[in-house]
Amino acid sequence: MVVADAELGGGFRVPVVGMVGAGQLARMTHQAAIDLGVELVVLARRHDDPAVTAGAQVVYGAPDDPEALQALSGRCDVVTFDHEGVPHARIAALEAAGARVEPGSQAQLFAQDKLVARQGFAARGLPVPCFAPVGAGGSEEVLAFAAGHGWPVVLKARSGGYDGRGVVVVDGPGQAREAVEVLGSTGLLVEEHVDIAAEVALVAVRSRSGEYSAYPLVATLQSDGICTELVMPAPVTSELSERAGELARSVAESVDATGIIAVELFIDTRGKILINEIALRPHNSGHATIEACVTSQFQNHLRAVLGWPLGDTSLVAPAAAMVNVLGPRDSSDPRARLAEALAVRSASVHLYSKSTAVGRKLGHVTALGATGAEALATARRCAAVLTGA
Repeated sequence: MVVADAELGGGFRVPVVGMVGAGQLARMTHQAAIDLGVELVVLARRHDDPAVTAGAQVVYGAPDDPEALQALSGRCDVVTFDHEGVPHARIAALEAAGARVEPGSQAQLFAQDKLVARQGFAARGLPVPCFAPVGAGGSEEVLAFAAGHGWPVVLKARSGGYDGRGVVVVDGPGQAREAVEVLGSTGLLVEEHVDIAAEVALVAVRSRSGEYSAYPLVATLQSDGICTELVMPAPVTSELSERAGELARSVAESVDATGIIAVELFIDTRGKILINEIALRPHNSGHATIEACVTSQFQNHLRAVLGWPLGDTSLVAPAAAMVNVLGPRDSSDPRARLAEALAVRSASVHLYSKSTAVGRKLGHVTALGATGAEALATARRCAAVLTGA
C-alpha cells in the first residue's frame, strides 16, 4: 500500500505502521519509530492514552469497531497490535479486505484464546500443563478433572484475562462452584496446578521471511498475577536456558508468529519446562531491552512487521533488571517524586503518562549491572523512591 501523506522529496515514501491500541506499549513503539524515521498511527479510545500524549498519529475508535479498524488500515502499510482485544473475526475481515496484518489472524488465535493455544501446542507435541475445556457442565467438569489430577486446580477464562484477571486457583468443590459462577460457565478451561520452581519468559522476534532472533531468557517475579520484577539473563543453568530457547523457537514457528513473541514458561520442581501462555506483541518481559540490548523489542517489532532485517538482541552489559512502577496504595502520583528518583545512579526511569490508580502499571525502571542482583537492587531502589515505599 502506498501512503500519499507520507511522501518526502525525491519520491520516497515513509513507511507507516498502524497499531491497534494506544497504551504504554504503543507509546514505547512510537519512540522506537521516531528513531527509525517510521510513522506510527495508533487506534486509540481516548485523547489521553499514553501513545497519543507522546505524539503518535491517531485514529479514534474502539478495537472492535470495523469502521475504525478500516480507517486505521487505510492510513498504513501494515497493521499490528499492542493488545489481544481485537475480535478474531475483525482481524480476519481486515485481511480479507486486503490489509496486511502482522501477526495474522490465525497466529493471533493462540494469544487470544488459551484453550486454542493449549490444544494447538499439545497437538504439536509441545509441553503444556494437563488441561480440559469447561463447557455446559460447569463446575461438575471441574470436579471430574480434579478427580483425575488432584486438588488444587487452576480455572481460567479462555480469553480476556491478563495481569492475573480471569485466573482462579481452586482448592475444592465449593470453591470450584463459586469460581465458575464468577468467571462464567462457558469459555473456561481447567488445568493442573503446577509446582513452580521458577517462572521465566523468552522474548523473541520473527519476520515474515522466517528470520528469527531471541533475547536472553529472563526470570520474572509475579505478584497477584502481575509481573513486578525481572532479571536478565535468568539465573538458571545453561542447559535449562538452552531448552527454553529451543522451545520458544518451536512455538514461534508453529504459530507462524511475526513481530515480537513473548513465551511465558513454568519451570517445575522437577526441572520440566511447560508453556504457560504467549503474547504476539511487545511485552512487559521485554521492557529492559530498551537499555539492556543492542536493539530494543520495540524497534525489532517494527523491523519485523515491515519486513526489514532484524537487529542485534545481545546484551550490552553482563546483566539487567526491571521493576514495574505500580500505583501506590495512597494513590499518589510517582511523577511527583521523579526528580528524587533520577538521583539514583545507573537507573533508567520510564513513566507512561497515565493517571494514577492503586496497583496500575504507571511505568518501569531498568538498571544494568555486573550481576543480576546488583542491577535488581538499583532498580528496586529507584522504583521505591517513585512509589514512596
